[in-house]
Amino acid sequence: MARECSICGKKTVSGFSITRRGLAKKKGGVGKRITGRTRRKFKPNIQKVKAIVNNGVKTIKACTRCIGAGKVVKVS
Repeated sequence: MARECSICGKKTVSGFSITRRGLAKKKGGVGKRITGRTRRKFKPNIQKVKAIVNNGVKTIKACTRCIGAGKVVKVS
C-alpha cells in the first residue's frame, strides 16, 4: 500500500509512452508513424492528510481528487 488512495483505491498503473515520427496528413504529410513504445507509469497525486476516521484523528493517504471532492473530512 505504498502509493494508493485509502478512499477510492486509486493506485499506480502502467502504460506506454509512444514515440511518433512524420508529418500529419492535415499538414501535407503522409501521416504519423509509431517508431517506439516505452513502458511508463501513471502515478496518482497522493497526499498525506490528517482526517477524522471513526471518531478519531488519523493520518491517511488520499488522492487530491478525493480531497477536493470533500470525501475526506480534514482536521482543522
